[in-house]
Amino acid sequence: MSNLIKKKIVIIGPAHPYRGGNAMFIQYLCNSLSEKFEIKLINYSLLYPSFLFPGTTQYDKSEQVIKGFPNERLVNSINPISWIKTANHIIKENADLVVFDWWNPFFGICHWAISLLVRKKYKGKILFITENFISHEARFIDSFLTKLGLRFADKFLALSKPVEKDLQSIADGRPIFRSELPMFDYSLNTQFDSAAERAALGFTPQDNVLMFFGYVRKYKGLDILLRAFPLILKQIPNAKLLVVGEFYDKPETYTDIVRDNGTLESVKFVNQYIPNEEVGKYFATADVMVQPYRSATNSGILNVAYSFGVPAVVTRVGGLVELVTDGETGILVEPESPEQIAEGVIRFYKLRETVNFPENIRERVAKSGFNGITDVFEEILGV
Repeated sequence: MSNLIKKKIVIIGPAHPYRGGNAMFIQYLCNSLSEKFEIKLINYSLLYPSFLFPGTTQYDKSEQVIKGFPNERLVNSINPISWIKTANHIIKENADLVVFDWWNPFFGICHWAISLLVRKKYKGKILFITENFISHEARFIDSFLTKLGLRFADKFLALSKPVEKDLQSIADGRPIFRSELPMFDYSLNTQFDSAAERAALGFTPQDNVLMFFGYVRKYKGLDILLRAFPLILKQIPNAKLLVVGEFYDKPETYTDIVRDNGTLESVKFVNQYIPNEEVGKYFATADVMVQPYRSATNSGILNVAYSFGVPAVVTRVGGLVELVTDGETGILVEPESPEQIAEGVIRFYKLRETVNFPENIRERVAKSGFNGITDVFEEILGV
């Protein structure tokens, strides 16, 4: 496709300098789509008001940016004047497709307003990429805000089967396109010495290290993993648990469990956001990542693990099931059960004696890049 006939896509979504999986996904998406389309990325000038954000900062403090993409920071999520300015900007672009990234009902009013204001210009050309349908920790108002925010979508792109199913309840005949969450490389191709990194954290080369990675909230089920850990130690006495990520819940909720079950000497907490250049050293330390989630649609964290060839023990919730091949790239277990988590970890350590998990992961990632989602955009645009 020559540059003269490239179709133009305007994407509204978070990107650097914001941190997190949503921003990373949008940056990878824009870089991939830009090979075939002209891409304009509209970022947020304000994502969440500080009083609604439970972490220390919304901004990526990493020294190295992964897959950055040029963007204009126009959307203030709580300022209607910015919504009008953003809509006028989008109208002037004369795009072939306007894409909203949807992941949280908080943005319902903002997305409703902007999509309403551009609707006349872009009739039939408004697509919502739905990473989530309703947030993991849904409240009564979330359903209302979700329906409001998605009201003027002409079509949807669902990134998991559960989200596709949820969308069918409100689609009213509007087309729903489908793609799995593409795998992307989170590594910076920096080599870390596993033995040295283990020693720095107080582990030995002989320890069996499992890791929980990412910010801590109730739906992610860290408390379930901590209750499973004594069961794991009975079968794997040299097991160690590394918990890495910023706590959005009270840390005492979790540290009290460790104290009460007597596993203080075998559990290490790193309560902070990890910049890009330091992520690899924690994955160099871990044999396996554990995601004991109570609920989920997709997981950027699993992308991170796969980037470093680290398998995962994952609960059978939401779209996580689609991303793990049981016994090959990881282990699938039932949710809400310390016993299931323990059995899954023990099964992993037995299987890894005969299964080459890293090689299986490399093959899976090679088949699940962004080429597939680019093909879906060609279908959406009728290219």
